Amino acid sequence: MKVIICGAGQVGWQIARHLSGEHNDVTVVDNNPELVRVATDTLDVQGVAGFASYPDVLDRAGARDADMIIAATHSDEVNMVVCQVAHSVFSVQRKIARLRSKNYTDAIYSDLYRRDHLPIDVVISPEQEVAVAAMQRLSAPAAFDIETFMEGKAQLLGIHVDEDCPVVNTPLRQLTDLFSTLRAQVVGVRRDNTLFAPEPGDQLFTGDSCYVFCHVDDVSRTIEVFGKTEKRQDRLVLVGGGNVGLEVAKALEAQTVRTRVKVIERDRKCAERAAEGLERTIVLNGDGLDRSLMSEAGIERADAMLAVTDDDKTNLLAAVRAKAQGCPFVIALINDPTLVPLTAHLGIDAYINPRATTVSSILRHIRYGRVRQVYSIGDAEAEVIEAQVLSTSPISGQTIREIDFPEGVLVGGVVKNGEMKRPTGDLRIEDGDVIAMFAMASDVPEVERLLQVSIEYF
Repeated sequence: MKVIICGAGQVGWQIARHLSGEHNDVTVVDNNPELVRVATDTLDVQGVAGFASYPDVLDRAGARDADMIIAATHSDEVNMVVCQVAHSVFSVQRKIARLRSKNYTDAIYSDLYRRDHLPIDVVISPEQEVAVAAMQRLSAPAAFDIETFMEGKAQLLGIHVDEDCPVVNTPLRQLTDLFSTLRAQVVGVRRDNTLFAPEPGDQLFTGDSCYVFCHVDDVSRTIEVFGKTEKRQDRLVLVGGGNVGLEVAKALEAQTVRTRVKVIERDRKCAERAAEGLERTIVLNGDGLDRSLMSEAGIERADAMLAVTDDDKTNLLAAVRAKAQGCPFVIALINDPTLVPLTAHLGIDAYINPRATTVSSILRHIRYGRVRQVYSIGDAEAEVIEAQVLSTSPISGQTIREIDFPEGVLVGGVVKNGEMKRPTGDLRIEDGDVIAMFAMASDVPEVERLLQVSIEYF
């Protein structure tokens, strides 16, 4: 498949990395020649330096025979024009645009993106994706990462292994014997900053971070098995009242269970806009790093604090400040993946990576065939792929034990006839089943071959 990616920033580069690694014909376009050079030097892609919205630049990028265009520049307006030019001039059939402004993503204006108006097939809103991720983190405060699969039947939980974890130094195969009715599977482990798919004989050690795929009804029990406790979040403090903070606050107000929320925003105009857009939430204008303002917001009595400003260092420091003032659970928004390893050392309980959430959302919309969901883990180190099994698939009709999975692939769960099953070796995979697999990035192409699915245009 031929794909043009407009914008060679963090999101564009990661999408190019995924697609080029799966043997697609990828061309990256950016008006910064240095970003184009980095992409072409590090990835198997072609590059064009120039303004992505210019027809002649898209022509040089090969738009006349492109199957898909992904507009992920830093400008909403450029992304919209890119899709319009791709449609009107080059008849590109599938167009995806990243749009940040709330005005462009409001549901009441959805008619704007009809083919006879502004032809964008898929609109990705990073702020909305991050807000959803934040709400998921709050729903399971004992986990540092969480994502929902199987139409709500399953969740992927990221759990830190602490000293008091009951299953530390226990081989994973023994966990299956000890908790035979627990529908949960450890599919990934990060140790010393290295992510890998564990084998049955591997043990979990103090300091590890593991990814567990489990039935939604067994989430609480799974968290207990790892020595964690859950507490309902009644009082929350948000540092940052911009687009992300406002989206999170609105989502919290919309919950049926009443939650007391206070927002701290440094910019006065932004704080006023947030106050106008919220009904029950108190908005404080001031510095989220100010100890006295944190106290005024009630951080000592808060159940959780989310730092969601547009500055990573402010988010990290605000989380540390909140923790020092007695807040038991803190979440930081972190754009720079090189800062993520610091979270454990700083005592930060969970983080949200906007780039990873946006990349996962885009991948979800460009997979072909029966792939229903894709979640990118870490710095694009691995994926969790959910797909429906086709009758023509090489794995159809075989038990999990009989399937020749790569070493970096583990099955997290299988849905048969609407019921999620634990992935035992004797479980037979059949046509129509839905399977979720953890796969290291290098093994994704083989997973797609096993599923008889490729990344192509619908």
